[in-house]
Amino acid sequence: MSEPWFNPQQFGTYFGAIGGGVGGSLIGILGGLTGTLAPRGKGKPIIVALWLLFSLAGDASLVFGALALATGQPYGIWFPLLLVGAIIGTLCPALLFRVVLPAYRQAEARKLAAEEIRGGSEVGPMIEPR
Repeated sequence: MSEPWFNPQQFGTYFGAIGGGVGGSLIGILGGLTGTLAPRGKGKPIIVALWLLFSLAGDASLVFGALALATGQPYGIWFPLLLVGAIIGTLCPALLFRVVLPAYRQAEARKLAAEEIRGGSEVGPMIEPR
């Protein structure tokens, strides 16, 4: 076993609180924003970028957890990294590709259908002067 990177008990406690508590809360807020904005077709670049950012953060935690396990770090170091990484690294991409992107596609389809019903890009019928 190699020398621990950090104090295992402190690291496990702090990383669990930050990764689980703060990370979970931020993902919940992002989910609420997505549920509000995606059906309207608003904010797609920032919403998708944030989902990708959380996905990458989860993947990074998973990689560091695997590295810690492979190098013989104590349980208190590799387990929180793997747990947070496995949850966030799988949940965020799954939600992005199965919920978020389809919601934006549906909003775009509704927008195109509404334009077609209106007769093109016109906002309403033209009133001719008398």
